[in-house]
Amino acid sequence: MIKKYTLKDLTWIDVLKPTKEEVLILMEEYNIHPNVANNLLTETFKPLVDLHDNFIYLILHFPSLKHSHNNEPNQEIDFIIGKDFIITSRYEEIDSLHKFAKEFETIAILEKDKNNEIQNSSYIFMLMMKKIYASIGDELDLIENSLEQAEDNIFKGKERQMVKKLSFISRDLLNTKQATNTHKETLESFAVAGKDFFLDDFKIIIEEIMNDYRKIRHNIEVNRDSLIELRDTNNSLLSTKQNETMKVLTIMAFVTFPLSLLASVFGMNTENTPIIGNIYDFWVIIGMMAFLTAIFFLFFKYKKWL
Repeated sequence: MIKKYTLKDLTWIDVLKPTKEEVLILMEEYNIHPNVANNLLTETFKPLVDLHDNFIYLILHFPSLKHSHNNEPNQEIDFIIGKDFIITSRYEEIDSLHKFAKEFETIAILEKDKNNEIQNSSYIFMLMMKKIYASIGDELDLIENSLEQAEDNIFKGKERQMVKKLSFISRDLLNTKQATNTHKETLESFAVAGKDFFLDDFKIIIEEIMNDYRKIRHNIEVNRDSLIELRDTNNSLLSTKQNETMKVLTIMAFVTFPLSLLASVFGMNTENTPIIGNIYDFWVIIGMMAFLTAIFFLFFKYKKWL
């Protein structure tokens, strides 16, 4: 599916799940190299920057957000950036691009570009990347809120429930970190390729994008540090609680064993068992058990095991 958006002399072509026929149309209209056109038909697992005579081909991967429409950890966007056009090709719905399309239409309708602020497609690419990074930043804010909630629950005695919760948060952070690991090198290569391709202020555009990227990476590291501290705290509290439980069970076993032994001795079917057969024999045996129990508990208190 192809959608076109125009702003004065600039065109943005957004392609969702491109077909061979659609790729051929774009290939003829925008003079796209056959190798690039072929790459648009299938997903690529590695980032790429490729300079051509009339465009720069760029592949970036972004983390799938929780409200994404697919189950893959990463989402790929292929960018074909010419001087007066930009083509984005993707293989599933990406909400941040959908939101950007609405903003782009609004800018075009209201003619907010009266001062020629957007001079070529590199400006559109910058606005697009800022929108995508902003969406990732919102997702990291949600992760930060989840960490705060997990912290409250940890100190409310819900350590067991938080083991699974922290694992899910760790997975989301790991996916975000892995998806953005290659952005720095890729954008730096794009800066080199676009230095002579675009205007002199292209360096400013790249720096704007890199600033947003650094914020994302900083937020990832901050959340990751918080996650590690919370996980260590949760594991310590959980371990302490388990140790306390094991200690109580061990003491109970230690106390009940001699009582069981005493009951077994007096339950032996012998002719000369002491006490058995005398008046109040049952209560005497119960009293002996109670006395032994009290002695054991006093001993545990003295040893500070309780």
